[in-house]
Amino acid sequence: MATTIALAFLLFFLAKPAQSLTDGFIFNGFHGAIANLSLDGASIIRPDGVLKLTNQSKNIIGHAFYSSPFPMLEKTTSSAPSTAASFSSSFVFAIYPWDSNEGGDGFAFTVSPAKQFPGAEPGQYLGIFNSSNNENPANHLFAVEFDLVNGFAGTDGSHIGININSMYSRTSELASYYVNGTDVKEDVDMNSGERIQVWIEYDGVAEIVNVTISPLSILKPIRPLLSYPIDLSPVLEESMYVGFSASNGKVSSSHYILGWSFSINGSELPLNISQLPESPREVRKSAGFKFKTNAIIAVVLSAITLFVLTVLLSVIIYRRMMQAEDLENWELDCPHRFRYKDLYAATKGFKESEVIGVGGFGVVYKGLLPSSGQAVAVKKISHNSGQGIREFVAEIESLGRLRHKNLIHLQGWCKRKQDLLLVYDYIPNGSLDAILFKPKDDFFLSWEQRYNILKGIASGLLYLHEEWEQVVIHRDVKSSNVLLDAEMNARLGDFGLARLHDHGKNPRTTNVVGTLGYIAPELAHTGKASAMSDVYAYGVLLLEVACGRGPIDPNSAPGHMLLLDWVRECDGVGRVLDVVDPKLNLWYVEKEMVLVLRLGLLCTQSRPEARPSMRQVIWYLNGEDTIPVHCKSFDDSSWVDETGSMYVNLISRDVITRPYRSSEFGPISSRSDFITRPYHSSSFGVTSSNPS
Repeated sequence: MATTIALAFLLFFLAKPAQSLTDGFIFNGFHGAIANLSLDGASIIRPDGVLKLTNQSKNIIGHAFYSSPFPMLEKTTSSAPSTAASFSSSFVFAIYPWDSNEGGDGFAFTVSPAKQFPGAEPGQYLGIFNSSNNENPANHLFAVEFDLVNGFAGTDGSHIGININSMYSRTSELASYYVNGTDVKEDVDMNSGERIQVWIEYDGVAEIVNVTISPLSILKPIRPLLSYPIDLSPVLEESMYVGFSASNGKVSSSHYILGWSFSINGSELPLNISQLPESPREVRKSAGFKFKTNAIIAVVLSAITLFVLTVLLSVIIYRRMMQAEDLENWELDCPHRFRYKDLYAATKGFKESEVIGVGGFGVVYKGLLPSSGQAVAVKKISHNSGQGIREFVAEIESLGRLRHKNLIHLQGWCKRKQDLLLVYDYIPNGSLDAILFKPKDDFFLSWEQRYNILKGIASGLLYLHEEWEQVVIHRDVKSSNVLLDAEMNARLGDFGLARLHDHGKNPRTTNVVGTLGYIAPELAHTGKASAMSDVYAYGVLLLEVACGRGPIDPNSAPGHMLLLDWVRECDGVGRVLDVVDPKLNLWYVEKEMVLVLRLGLLCTQSRPEARPSMRQVIWYLNGEDTIPVHCKSFDDSSWVDETGSMYVNLISRDVITRPYRSSEFGPISSRSDFITRPYHSSSFGVTSSNPS
C-alpha cells in the first residue's frame, strides 16, 4: 500500500508542468510558468508551452530569468571565507535559423547578479555585455554560451564555451558529444531545429564545471564535452539569478527553450522528456524560396515602375497639351505676343499664391519672366465668345506701343483658346485706393503728393486723348487703376477696356462699360465712350483724392451717399471745404484744394460739351488758366436728376453680381469692388466700383 501511494505521488509530481522547490525548480514545458519567470525584450511564452527567446527579427535581444534569486555563496564556519555553492541545470533547446544556411548569434545560460543588462548589445555580445563592460570583473557573471558564429577568440563555427565576465571563452569546443565508452565525438548541429539537451554542473568542492550536450534521443553521455577547473567564489555574489539571454545580429534565428530544471546543493532534477513540447516547425528560407520571393518582388517592382512611368508620361503629355498653342496665321505677325509656356512658368502655373489682384474679367498674377527674370503683372481674361478676339488683339498691339511716364507699360499679350493674357509692368507699391483709404503702417499721403498724383494722371490722359497717333479712350479711370511707383509718381494702368479710334473720327457704339460711380451719364443714352467720358471719370477721381472717400458710400450720412451730390451741395452753399479729407488735418494749400474741388465739379458736368478737355485740365492745375466762375450753371436739374436716377437704377437692377478685389498690378487692395455689368463679346467688360 505504501509503495502504491509513493508511486502515485511521484506520478503527480512528474505530471506537473512546473514545479518550484526550495533549492530549485523544474519546468517540463512552460504552461503556467509566467508567474515564476521574468521575461524581457523579445521573449514570450507560446500557447504550446514553449519559451521563445527571440523571433526572426534582426538586431534584437531576449531575456528569460527565474524570478527569484538563489544563494550562491556559503560558509562552513563563521571564520572561513565564503565558497561557491554547487549547482546543476538541465534544459532542452531548439534553434530555427531564418535562413537555411546561417542563423542568429546564439544564446547563453547565465548566472548573474541581475535579471536585466542595461546597455547590452545584440549580435556577438548575446544581449549580455557591450563593448564598454566586456571583461569587467565587476560584472560577476558566469555563462555557458551556445554560439552559432565565430567567437571572440576566433573559435570557428558553431561552438560551446565557458565564459567569466566576458564574451571571451575560457574554454570552448565545437558542438558535439562523446559516444559512450569511446573517444569518438559526434557533431551536433545546433541550427537543425532538433531538440538538444544540455547538462551544466558545478562542483563547489572540487571546483570544476562540466558541460554536456546530446540530441534528445541520446541518453546523457558519460564523458562531458567541457570540463574546466575554476573556483567561482570570486565570481559569484551571495544572491544570483539564473536564466537565458539570446540575440540576433545581422541574421536571425528563433531560439526556443522547451524544458528547464535547476537545483542548488543537491542532486540533479531530471526533466520528464515525455512531457516536453515538440519543437516548433517554422518555414525556412530556402534558396528556391529566396529565388521565388526575389522574382515576385522584381515583378511587382517592375509593374510599379511601369505604372509610375506611365502616369508621369501621361502627366507630361497632358501638361504639354494644356500648354500647346494653336496659332492662327495673323498671330505670328504680332511683335508683342508672349508664348503661353513662358507666362505659365513665370506665374508658377498660375498658382493661387501668385495672385496679386482680381479685377474686371480676370485674375492678376505676379510673374517672373524666365528669360530675363523681370517682374511682370499678368492679367488672365476669360473670353466667352469666339468673336472679336482678332480685333481686340489688334488694339492690344497698338496699345503696346504707348510710351508715357504716367502710364503702365502694356508689354504684350497672349491668346490661348478662349483665354487672353495681358502682360504689364509690375508696380510694387500698389494702387492709389489702397494707399488712400486703407494705408498700411499708418502711411499718409500728403497734399503735395496727392496734387502731383492728380497732375500725373492728367498728363497721361492728355497723351492718350491727343498726343498719340490714335485717340485712346481708357474707359476705366479710377483710383484702383492708378498705381504708385517708389517715388509715389502716378501711373495709369489696366487697359483691358480701352478703345481706339482715329483722330477726327467718332468712336463706335459699344455696350456700357466702366465702374459704377465713374460712368458718365451720356453713356446710358448713346453707348459711345469718348474722351469726355474719361474726363468725367477723372473729375470723380479729383473729388475722391480731395475728400478721401469713394464715389459711392452706402454707409455715409443721409444725403452723402453720392460723393458728387455732396460736393455740389456744399459748394452751392459756399462751404465746399467741408468735404476735405479730415486726415489732412488742414495741412493743405487752400487755393489748390478749392481748385481741385471746383475742377472736379467742372469735369463731372452732366453734359459732355460742358466739360474741359484734358489739355484744359492741365492748364488749370498748372495755374495757366482759371476755371469759369459760373461753371455750376451748366448743370440743370433735369440732367442732375437723370444722373442720380441712373445710379439708382443700376444699383437696383441685378447687375451687381459679386464682390471682388481691385485689379491692380501691385499688392492686393483691401477694398471691396463690384462688377456692374455682365461681359459681352464686343468689349472686355465693366470693372470694379469703389464704395469706400
